[in-house]
Amino acid sequence: MESLTGLLFVSPMLIGVSVLTLMPIIATIVLCFADWNFVAGIHGLHWVGLKNFQTLAQDETFLKSMSNNGIFLLTVPIYMAISLLLAILINKHVYFKGFFKVAYFMPYISSVVAVATVWMVLFNPASGPVNQFLMSLGVANPPKWIADPAYALPSLMMVSVWISIGFNLIIYIAGLQSIPNDLYEAAAIDGASGWMRFRKITLPLLSPTSFFLLISGIIATFKVFDLIAVLTKGGPLKSTTMMVWYLYDTAFVNLKIGYASSMAMVLFLCVLAITLLQWIGQKKWVNY
Repeated sequence: MESLTGLLFVSPMLIGVSVLTLMPIIATIVLCFADWNFVAGIHGLHWVGLKNFQTLAQDETFLKSMSNNGIFLLTVPIYMAISLLLAILINKHVYFKGFFKVAYFMPYISSVVAVATVWMVLFNPASGPVNQFLMSLGVANPPKWIADPAYALPSLMMVSVWISIGFNLIIYIAGLQSIPNDLYEAAAIDGASGWMRFRKITLPLLSPTSFFLLISGIIATFKVFDLIAVLTKGGPLKSTTMMVWYLYDTAFVNLKIGYASSMAMVLFLCVLAITLLQWIGQKKWVNY
C-alpha cells in the first residue's frame, strides 16, 4: 500500500518525464534510420538504414553548420574570462556591488527575443547607433554586421557574450566569496604579489566553478537557436546557420523528420564527446 501511495505521488513527474523526455529520445533514435514526412502519417515511414548519416557526411550546409558551431564555441572562454575579471573587480574594488550584479544579470534573465531585437536595431547598417558612432569617429565604411556574411557570425558571438556575462559573473562571485581570506593574508605576509595570489590561490580554488561554467557554456552554444531565429535566420549566405537551426529548418520547414533526427544524433554525440573529454581532462586542472 505504501509503495502504491508513493507511486501515485511521483506519477505526475514520471508521466511528464516519460512523455516529454524519454519518448522523444527514443523516437529520435528510431527515426534517424528512417525517411519520414509526418504529414504522410505512419504509413509514409520508410527504413533507410545508415543512408541519412551518409548523406549528412556530404551535406555542405550541415558541414558548414558544424564549422559555425565550432567557431561559436570561442564565445565560452571569452565571456568566462570577462566574467572572472568583472567578478574580481566587483567583489573587491567596487561600491554598490548589488547594483552591478543586477545590471550585468539583467540581459541573461531578459527575453532573448527582446534582447535580439534591441541588437538588431543597434546593428542596423544604415541608421544603427553602432555604425553612427563609428562614422562619427571617421570610419567611412563601417561593417554591415548581421547583413554581411563576413561579420554576421562575429556579431552573433558578441551578442551571446553580452548575454552570458551576467550568469557567469554571479557564479564566479559566489565562488570568490567561498575562498577563505586567511589564504590571501598568509600569502601577502609571505610577500606574494597580487598576480601570484591570483595564479596560486584564486584560479585553483575557482577551478571547480570554471569547470561547471565551461561544460554548461559549451552545451549552451550547441543549442543556440533563438538569436539566429530573430537576427539572421541562418543567413546571410548560411554564414550563421548552426546545427540546431538547420535541424529545425529540416524538420519543421522541409518536413524531413528522419534526416533531422540523424542530425540530432550527431549533435548529441558531439556534445557527449566534448563533455567526456572535458571530464577526463578536468582531473589535471580542477582542484576539489
